[in-house]
Amino acid sequence: MTTLEARIQRLEDRAAIVDVVISYATAIDRRDWNTWSSLFTDQVHVDFSEAGMPAADFPREQFVGFARQGLDIWPATQHLSPNHQVVINGDEAVCYSAMYAQHHTEQGDYVMRGSYDNHLVRTAGGWKIARLVQHLSWLEGDPRTAASS
Repeated sequence: MTTLEARIQRLEDRAAIVDVVISYATAIDRRDWNTWSSLFTDQVHVDFSEAGMPAADFPREQFVGFARQGLDIWPATQHLSPNHQVVINGDEAVCYSAMYAQHHTEQGDYVMRGSYDNHLVRTAGGWKIARLVQHLSWLEGDPRTAASS
């Protein structure tokens, strides 16, 4: 049986990990790129290959710039991150989460549904995403809608 202190630490870690994953979604919608940047390690492995972007390692600010460029063209977005399952192993964790990402223009919506495997590490600054894998279940609309706005 684990100690009360260890059980409390596990609950605190779980809450902090889920907060990071939820902040990923809310910071995008708020266009709060400073907060979004703070969620990642200095180097982050991103695998959006199911959406056509090959898996690669990025300096954090390069990944933030990529996301900013791709999302700032949409007048409104809504990113939801429910159904968190957290597996903690010492100073590493994986938070599996569902994904609902809606992108809106007057010409129409583009919606992505799927999930993320958020691989996090404990740092001096708290839990950070070190590896991000996106899984697509289905898409609706045309991502080029924003380009015609």
